Amino acid sequence: MASNNVSYNDQGDRGLGGETTELGQDATAVTSGVGAPGIGLFSSDFKKNEDLHQMLESSKDSLKLEAMKRIVGMIAKGKNASELFPAVVKNVASKNIELKKLVYVYLVRYAEEQQDLALLSISTFQRALKDPNQLIRASALRVLSSIRVPIIVPIMMLSIKEAASDLSPYVRKTAAHAIQKLYSLDPEQKEPLIEIIEKLLKDKSTLVAGSVVMAFEEVCPERIHLIHKNYRKLCNLLVDVEEWGQVVIINMLTRYARMQFLSPWKEDESLEENGEKAFYDSDEEQKKNSSGRKPYMMDPDHRLLLRNTKPLLQSRNAAVVMGVAQLYWHLAPKSEVTIVAKSLVRLLRSHRLVIHLITLTGRLHSLQVGGLFQPYLKSFYIRSTDPTQIKILKLEILTNLTSEINISTVLREFQTYVKSQDKQFAAATIQAIGRCATNISEVTDTCLNGLVYLLSNRDETVVAESVVVIKKLLQTQPAQHSEIIKHMAKLLDSITVPMARASILWLIGEYCERVPKIAPDVLRIMAKTFTNEEEIVKLQTLNLAAKLYLTNPKQTKLLTQYILNVAKYDQNYDIRDRTRFIKQLIVPNEKSGALSKYAKKIFLVQKPAPVLESPFKDRDRFQLSTLSHTLNTRANGYLELPDWPQTIPDPSVRNVEVQPVWDFTLVLFAGALSDVSAPVALPKPVVISPSLAAELEGLSLSSTSPIIDVTTPVFVPSKSFELLHRMSGKGLGAQYHFPRQPCIYSSKMVSVQITLTNTSDKEITNIEIGERKPGMQIHDFHKLDCLNVGESKTVSMGIDFCDSTQAANFHLCTQNDQFSVAIQPPVGELLLPVTTSEKDFRKEQGKLSGMNENSTSITCAPQNSSRQAIVQKLVNVSNLGVVPSSQDNVHRFAAKTVSSGALVLITIEVKEGSTVQLSVNTEKTVIGSVLLRELKSVLSQE
Repeated sequence: MASNNVSYNDQGDRGLGGETTELGQDATAVTSGVGAPGIGLFSSDFKKNEDLHQMLESSKDSLKLEAMKRIVGMIAKGKNASELFPAVVKNVASKNIELKKLVYVYLVRYAEEQQDLALLSISTFQRALKDPNQLIRASALRVLSSIRVPIIVPIMMLSIKEAASDLSPYVRKTAAHAIQKLYSLDPEQKEPLIEIIEKLLKDKSTLVAGSVVMAFEEVCPERIHLIHKNYRKLCNLLVDVEEWGQVVIINMLTRYARMQFLSPWKEDESLEENGEKAFYDSDEEQKKNSSGRKPYMMDPDHRLLLRNTKPLLQSRNAAVVMGVAQLYWHLAPKSEVTIVAKSLVRLLRSHRLVIHLITLTGRLHSLQVGGLFQPYLKSFYIRSTDPTQIKILKLEILTNLTSEINISTVLREFQTYVKSQDKQFAAATIQAIGRCATNISEVTDTCLNGLVYLLSNRDETVVAESVVVIKKLLQTQPAQHSEIIKHMAKLLDSITVPMARASILWLIGEYCERVPKIAPDVLRIMAKTFTNEEEIVKLQTLNLAAKLYLTNPKQTKLLTQYILNVAKYDQNYDIRDRTRFIKQLIVPNEKSGALSKYAKKIFLVQKPAPVLESPFKDRDRFQLSTLSHTLNTRANGYLELPDWPQTIPDPSVRNVEVQPVWDFTLVLFAGALSDVSAPVALPKPVVISPSLAAELEGLSLSSTSPIIDVTTPVFVPSKSFELLHRMSGKGLGAQYHFPRQPCIYSSKMVSVQITLTNTSDKEITNIEIGERKPGMQIHDFHKLDCLNVGESKTVSMGIDFCDSTQAANFHLCTQNDQFSVAIQPPVGELLLPVTTSEKDFRKEQGKLSGMNENSTSITCAPQNSSRQAIVQKLVNVSNLGVVPSSQDNVHRFAAKTVSSGALVLITIEVKEGSTVQLSVNTEKTVIGSVLLRELKSVLSQE
């Protein structure tokens, strides 16, 4: 121990040891000197984390940064670092970005515990909300919302409102998270927060979608009208949202769909009703019923949800897959639920907790839709490494999947399970065998014989459970199995489990007339051990004595009297009470009432056979994949799944007005139409209402708003790309190119022209677009009825690429064939050219710094360094607008993305020696990095 103390001290003296603080948390280190280790270990003068205090108060950023890294590491390990709060909070105003990030991480963790100290720095947090770096702005808002003091609620509200309008989607996402914190602190702020949620729900960024839906579910899940206008957008964004956001959105859309669409199960119910219709129904009644019932037509929005969630079954996240599975279970027609089976089975190779939830979900599916998992029966075979609870759930699924076809395979598997060392699992297997015997009458005898064989097992638990199950099975057909009853009576001496002994006694008493020679002997044996038996065995012994007294009094009268006399003085009240009751019935005296006359009818009445049911019955009252469903009890915060509406709600509430594109279309084509003498109508100025102006007044970022106008393309390339080769298309060839024209179908779509050519020796008919990739909106071209031999035709279509370079995959169909094709958009064709002043360009560029900026330095060919060459090369590959520049060596270009309208700013600075500094600023970081590589390649070419 002394040597350990010395080593701690040595590291502490150096001050920069990587493990000093971590080791010092568990054992108090020596402060100075290596001698007297025992004294140093318990020294009260030692100050914990003193080296970190000194490093944080140092004037060097490198030491502060090292200290913060170690402190954050301590927090990650679950160690307490709250005493460092005063030293850490001093560095909140540091100019070092990396240091400031770590300080904010620390403050988020401890701001609630150290509220007084955190309040002293609140002005610093407010200034940080204006920081150019989006990470700092978001971190400041997180810290502010972590200070749980009611006095700063107005400040938090203003900060959230401002962050909700931030240009960075990351900051808007943080604002959505802060809404939930503010609501939990002050629920009276609900109405203002709902206004912010309504605004954020209209956000087009996939980064914000999941967070704002989570805030909606926390603050106002009952305000379902807020979802109407955003429903289709959420469905289309779902594939691109981060995984945990997908889980939240799927759960919310499940509840929404149950309230807004008709049940798709009505069609199945109507088919069943038609099948069960009375044979003698008149024709008039049939006509009346058919005219009164309208055929079910699925709402297109209902189908949109099912179609857009289907690809998520391939997600790597188990929660997403289970979310889609529960959505299909609660919303899809029964014929479509089967598609979830394969994805659920795939997750059976995951973590134990995931396997437990999957088997719990699969149990309900297998119980109500038996054919769902039939092809994957072997996937539910039990492994020796499975926990007991998972074994029992898999056993339940196997039992539900048994049929006349696979029962022999399942029973062979059960024979192995019965030999398991896990007693609870072995007992559950015997119960499963009993359920199989009940459900499939063809194997009842086989199962009974197998259970009788288990009666000779060495394990008492197996024998006891077998007796209980045999007892239930024999009640269904006792006349055919008197030999089994005799065999069980012989085992009474060797079986010690109370429930098994009680079951044997009940069977012998119930069918004592079928075993008249054995029953009295059994009663005699039980009379000897009566005082030492368990309560349940004593009760069944009394029942057996009463039944034998009524059916065979000659042999059992004295035995019965003896048992009744012994039981009369039993310590258990229930035994004494039952004894007095039985004695008054079967041994009447003068005081006995008329009830004793009906003793035989009371004791010897035929009992109904028990129904062997699943122990997991009635779990379907809760929504799948919820905590309440897992625990089979209503958990705090559980939202009830609504019932289907009886009448269809108004579907027009989800309609959204499409923004017209005609105004800027005229501007774009102004150059092309310059020779036309007719005047062009200019767009009317936008009129802002006073209320809107008041709202915008506090949100303005400068004294004047930047003017950014869409302009006409500088250059339209004629380059075409092959869509379908004539050999692959059986004579049909197709090429596509981007005309850089506004799409007339939607302002969010990129216009694409396709040239179709018939190179075959016969005409090609009915050319159209067939099935397309989910999650991408495509406006089809009009179907071509006929394309003659050697003829070429050009058609136009619109595609919303969602600001992504992913290909649009679809089928190009003819009368007899369909061909899988893809349109791959160059990143430069996803842009619309815009123009602005140099001042506004610089202002917008300042907002898009940090993570929103991609830059590189390249060596340009001498002939490419002139302004004319640079403009020509850039507009050839990208649809950019040219921005005026006051510097000869600096060239600026601007555009905005077609789908979301995000600004893309490009700056090229030509330095000495043909060196070029290229930078791209945009909040669409993926487009920015791809565009940077594209432009770098173009400028580097000879």
